[in-house]
Amino acid sequence: MNSTAHDPYIRVRGAREHNLRNVDVDIPRDVLAVFTGVSGSGKSSLAFGTIYAEAQRRYFESVAPYARRLIHQVGAPAVDEILGLPPAVALEQRRGSATSRSYVGTVTTLSNTLRMLFSRAGRYPEGAPRADSDAFSPNTAVGACPVCHGLGRVHRATEELMVPDPSLSIREGAIAAWPGAWHGKNLLDVTRTLGHDVDRPWRDLPRADRDWILFTDEQPVVTVHPVREAGRIQRPYQGTFQSARRYVMHTFADSKSQALRARAERFLESSVCPSCGGSRLRPESLAVTFAGRSIADLNALPLTALAEALRPAALGRVDDLPEGPERQIATTLSADLVARVEVITELGLGYLSLDRTTPTLSPGELQRLRLATQLRSGLFGVVYVLDEPSAGLHPVDTEALLTVLVRLREAGNTVYVVEHDMDVVRRADWVVDVGPRAGEHGGRVLHSGPVDALASVEESATRRFLFASGPDPAAGRTPREPAAWLRLEGVTRHNLRGLDVELPLGVFTAVTGVSGSGKSTLVGVLGAVLTEHLGPGGGSAADAGNDAGDASDAAEGGPADPLTGVAAHGVEAVDRLVLVDQKPIGRTPRSNLATYTGLFDAVRKLFAATEDARRRGWKAGRFSFNVTGGRCETCQGEGFVAVELLFLPGTYAPCPVCHGDRYNEETLGVRYRERNVAEVLGMTVDAAAGFFADVPAVARSLRTLREVGLGYLRLGQPATELSGGEAQRIKLASELQRGRRGHTVYLLDEPTTGLHPADVELLMGQLHGLVDAGHSVFVVEHEMGVVAGADWVVDLGPGGGDAGGRVVAAGRPAEVARTPGSRTARYLACRLAG
Repeated sequence: MNSTAHDPYIRVRGAREHNLRNVDVDIPRDVLAVFTGVSGSGKSSLAFGTIYAEAQRRYFESVAPYARRLIHQVGAPAVDEILGLPPAVALEQRRGSATSRSYVGTVTTLSNTLRMLFSRAGRYPEGAPRADSDAFSPNTAVGACPVCHGLGRVHRATEELMVPDPSLSIREGAIAAWPGAWHGKNLLDVTRTLGHDVDRPWRDLPRADRDWILFTDEQPVVTVHPVREAGRIQRPYQGTFQSARRYVMHTFADSKSQALRARAERFLESSVCPSCGGSRLRPESLAVTFAGRSIADLNALPLTALAEALRPAALGRVDDLPEGPERQIATTLSADLVARVEVITELGLGYLSLDRTTPTLSPGELQRLRLATQLRSGLFGVVYVLDEPSAGLHPVDTEALLTVLVRLREAGNTVYVVEHDMDVVRRADWVVDVGPRAGEHGGRVLHSGPVDALASVEESATRRFLFASGPDPAAGRTPREPAAWLRLEGVTRHNLRGLDVELPLGVFTAVTGVSGSGKSTLVGVLGAVLTEHLGPGGGSAADAGNDAGDASDAAEGGPADPLTGVAAHGVEAVDRLVLVDQKPIGRTPRSNLATYTGLFDAVRKLFAATEDARRRGWKAGRFSFNVTGGRCETCQGEGFVAVELLFLPGTYAPCPVCHGDRYNEETLGVRYRERNVAEVLGMTVDAAAGFFADVPAVARSLRTLREVGLGYLRLGQPATELSGGEAQRIKLASELQRGRRGHTVYLLDEPTTGLHPADVELLMGQLHGLVDAGHSVFVVEHEMGVVAGADWVVDLGPGGGDAGGRVVAAGRPAEVARTPGSRTARYLACRLAG
């Protein structure tokens, strides 16, 4: 009899996803099992790419074909078979939606219930008709404030912002708000054709002309006769005029490019909507109250305060409603809201409010919000697969998380967690350790069994950290002395209210505190202060993703400008700033490790210098897959093509012409040291380091990538396949390969997220090396080993949200570990003492 209905194990056979080496493994059901291993070892490929992917595939086979295309599918995994597999739910780390209309309330669906509460049981002004729940949503036409269209802020383009230097003429670029390149030249030619003097200083133009050019809504079309340029024949064309304000507002509202939207925002003056006061709702909706508050008031409360405000109604004490259906509805909906909010606060997110926008949430915060939703679902017999749920969590919050995971297991579910936090691993029932190393040197299951049994597996990189005893080795180092001090006064942003803080230079500083205490906000303000001090060119390419001036700040109760009211002292000691975040290095497969670090430029030059390439007259551009010439035109250099399937979701398949190589046959015929350019892109960093050992321009980049633990990545690995931690380390490696001039401040937000302790050691060696070279490093960090090895600690708190935002302790690690009232102190003391 072959039935596996009562088999207590999930049995995986022949798993080959990504770097997995034909893995066979048995993992019990109804347990909390942790998947460990160094970064890139294959643990996520086993947990998500194989087990979850196969569970999802089986589910979709039972769904009507027409419905399948409405749901995102991850594709069938490379595995022979999996036995005993129940339905699965994946809770992965994902960044928040880029839209400013997505909030905590919409992610958790709590807003739906709250809107229903106001619709059915709210107190309406006398004579006002009862409204549908849509009337309480800023994302609907019937609910949105007509002035700001439900955004809460209004944006105004001013002449001062759009024309920063009125001494310039239009030809010289006076209208900075206009686009560059061909579009900008087109607007210049159209303006000239309309009869305006484009060579006269802006300030000398008549006021009527200036106002029309900047603010008109007219869009006249004229025949433009371009000025003839040497060697080029330019024919007349029909050009359309667009005022500077119209261009800026259109770009800010409708552009799909984050960079273009950010540029447009520089020319806008933002302020709270005068009509709705930032609540985003119509006056009629704001006039309805429940428990003495409008829905905007309740949306703005921290979740802990929201639960307290609704608790009396949840217990049946609704004094302003008569006995009857409305009173029963109020009690039922309030009780449901309180119960769901309590689960979220149990996960350490009580500092969030329903109107907090999702772009400002970390991936860990979003994952925990979705986890809280699952806890209320009442499912059992399900496999939950979680991706590093402790990422971004202070140890005190990790304890609460573990309690929740155990509750999921005790409810009759199986919980599989990909995790690097050794405290979580120790609390598991079962551990699956993958390795021994990363990439092609990993992909094997070294151990699948009880946690204690991993102690006898010598190959395991996890063993040393899981069973370590005594104080952390880094904690025994004598802290460095600060070379100078930065002082920030009056920091008011998010939950920081008039904060004064002193920050040391020339040392390694860890900024700590529970989730939501204000750590990232403080470091963001420090970055903005230094950016303003240094001016253009004072930062590095690694700071491209910095969000210090994100427009979404308005929704958080802080000023749009992070420098409002801030006084800074001591910034003259800083010559350069480098911000290294975890945002992607690119949003399409065209961006990869080789192109981001710049090493591919040197590789293309090597191919262009070969005899074959020189004989054909090919330059380095021939070996780029992003331009016409050397690339495969069938897939346009992407290596794959989209396949549209009737009644099924679209999918991707390797290009039928180049078979994923990205280049045409002629280009692939050119070889450097017996390898073509596609084969080079397919090399791992480790393999390429040997191949290019005698090519300094390439070897330098490869060396720094290996030093931060990324030797397992392929040179052509698409940006879309990289984790946030990998993207951050690539940015750091790109910075390390440059010559470091002057005193540089490095700012990193949770650099150990997604890293195995062995990888953390490598990364910390690099960061401490920067300090030894005379620079300053600031890290937002929860990993107590990193904090114990720091020179200085700034601990914020004591709680999150309104309960945080203060400096609870500051000093050397040993001093902070002795500070009463610090939630960090107990965990730091344990790490220092072992």
